[in-house]
Amino acid sequence: MAFYHPILFRLDAERAHTLTIAALGAWGKAGTPLAPSVPRLATTVAGIAFPNPVGLAAGVDKDGRAIDGFFGLGFGSVEIGTLTPLAQPGNPKPRIFRLPEDRAVINRLGFNNGGLDPALSRVCSPAKAGAQSGHPPSRVNKGPGGEGVLGINVGANKDASDRAADYVHGVTRAAPHADYITINISSPNTPGLRDLQHGAALRDLLAACTAAKGTTPIFLKVAPDLEPADIDDIARAALDNRIDALIVNNTTISRPGLRSANAQETGGLSGAPLVPLARRRLSDFRKATGAAIPLISVGGVDSGAEAYARLRAGASLVQLYTALVYEGPGLPARILRELDALLQRDGFATVADAVGVDA
Repeated sequence: MAFYHPILFRLDAERAHTLTIAALGAWGKAGTPLAPSVPRLATTVAGIAFPNPVGLAAGVDKDGRAIDGFFGLGFGSVEIGTLTPLAQPGNPKPRIFRLPEDRAVINRLGFNNGGLDPALSRVCSPAKAGAQSGHPPSRVNKGPGGEGVLGINVGANKDASDRAADYVHGVTRAAPHADYITINISSPNTPGLRDLQHGAALRDLLAACTAAKGTTPIFLKVAPDLEPADIDDIARAALDNRIDALIVNNTTISRPGLRSANAQETGGLSGAPLVPLARRRLSDFRKATGAAIPLISVGGVDSGAEAYARLRAGASLVQLYTALVYEGPGLPARILRELDALLQRDGFATVADAVGVDA
């Protein structure tokens, strides 16, 4: 995908995405400053100090090539990946489809990435590596673009004989370099992956990953396409295994009232049509966890008003992706300005004060 520009929209979606990442990577290396910090927007979640609650979702910068560039746009956190132990090409092209009439995207990428170790070599933090040896963790990624929270999203190779082992390997390798690690078992584009969200498979996976994480917080990313019993089961497993936060949601395989020509393409749908489902799942997991685990809301966040609504509904943080395609690179800074104004209007001294007030 790529940020909106008439020329980029004339290109194949994946080619435009690649060009955008390259441009942001170069911009970040030039020492791009972060957007001005706003004290009211700073918050602490899972023991991590976030400069603001607006994060870049996984899937944008899969291989960690433009981290500082994204921080420069104003994101308080950047989550790279999904990264698998071995490099893999993903599914056949074409595999990204714009749905402009719906302000949405369908992708069936299939965890295409260059592999875990090459990406970690780009984000290696000596301070963080030292923290894993007994020193207090920094919990803040530092680079030429400034400061922000770095998440590393890990997954399993498509042809792995033991997918749980792939996740444990990913957690173990990423822990010295990440401010948090996300276990992604909710992509619809790797056959059978979502089966790990259920029953004993989920509980065993979480137990193994939490044992491997050291002091690094671990997050779990779940799908929106769940039944009530699934939600309760995931919530209980997350609580029992002391998962530090839930990311709600990934893309959906549903197709709610789409108008675009690409509406029936196979893959995960993201963007504006996901808003009702994302809000519903946020509420569901808030109830199922008893607000005992921080929630990160994803899906259709495209304005300060929408981010504010998710916070008031119980999200501690939000993430976005598809809205960048249609709103452009100025979107994160605009969301921060709008969010700050809304918090000030309603008398909230901090973001944390607003979390869950409407739940």
